[in-house]
Amino acid sequence: MSYYSRKELVGMGFKYLGRDVKVSRLAAIYDHQEIEIGDFSRIDDFCILSGKVSIGRFCHITPMCLLAGGHPGIQLKDFVTLAYGVKAFAQSDDYSGQSMTNSLIPKEYKQEKFAALLFEKHVIVGANSTVLPGVVLAEGCAIGAMTLISKSTKAWGIYTGIPGKRVKERYRNIQLLEKQFLQSRADD
Repeated sequence: MSYYSRKELVGMGFKYLGRDVKVSRLAAIYDHQEIEIGDFSRIDDFCILSGKVSIGRFCHITPMCLLAGGHPGIQLKDFVTLAYGVKAFAQSDDYSGQSMTNSLIPKEYKQEKFAALLFEKHVIVGANSTVLPGVVLAEGCAIGAMTLISKSTKAWGIYTGIPGKRVKERYRNIQLLEKQFLQSRADD
């Protein structure tokens, strides 16, 4: 993978850009002035980020992800991982037929839903999953591959299916490992 240099990233005009950030040259990023990227985070090939997006520390957005933050925004706290092909939307058209749809139609003919998304610390979202507007993925949740998340989750659960349902508890060893990891880096 080929990444932009620090100088190139700074020149793009991000709202905030942390230390040792890596962004693939093959990623498409719009609205740089609305996007924050925390220390040691990485955005891989063929990702699309637009609108208001805030990415914490040590986050990994793997290839082919879409983060459509719009005006409400999407926030990823520290240690969030989005696997290949994850789609996250902070806005959506109304599919009921009571209003028109698509981005070419003026707003007065539409009834879009606008609601911020929050990915709490240590959330991992599996390949080709979709997260809809207004969802809070609670701390430590794991979302299985090809899961549709349309409602907020509760902490430290594993969710799968369409729609996503909690199927079991997730171990909390991550919390201890995080402390050890951060302590080991403090010596650097």
